Amino acid sequence: MSRTESHDIKSTAGVPMPPVATARFAIGDVVRHRMFDFRGVIFDVDPVFANDEEWYQAIPEAIRPAKDQPFYHLLAENADSSYVAYVSQQNLLHDESDEPVDHPAIAGLFSDLVDGRYTLRPQHRH
Repeated sequence: MSRTESHDIKSTAGVPMPPVATARFAIGDVVRHRMFDFRGVIFDVDPVFANDEEWYQAIPEAIRPAKDQPFYHLLAENADSSYVAYVSQQNLLHDESDEPVDHPAIAGLFSDLVDGRYTLRPQHRH
């Protein structure tokens, strides 16, 4: 199939490809939220928003992030608990504390914390 034919198939399917931003963070990075008091370890990355619309609409419009940016899955912690968070790139900063993240799932996915980044265990690498 030629490039033109391939392009025609995509365009007739009516599925436009969304623009994709470059991810600033990687799996294992320790990050903190720009506005809220929590931090975490990235364990997965979506190139664009991939959660459900109800979750997205629950974010107050004044602070709702754009969908066409990377979103990160975090093993997160705050002063009260540990949990999984889903956060847009625009709302994350590198955590400069060099402190480990206290989340019970970290030991199953990651090993050492070195220079602000956890090392993914070999069995979880692609």
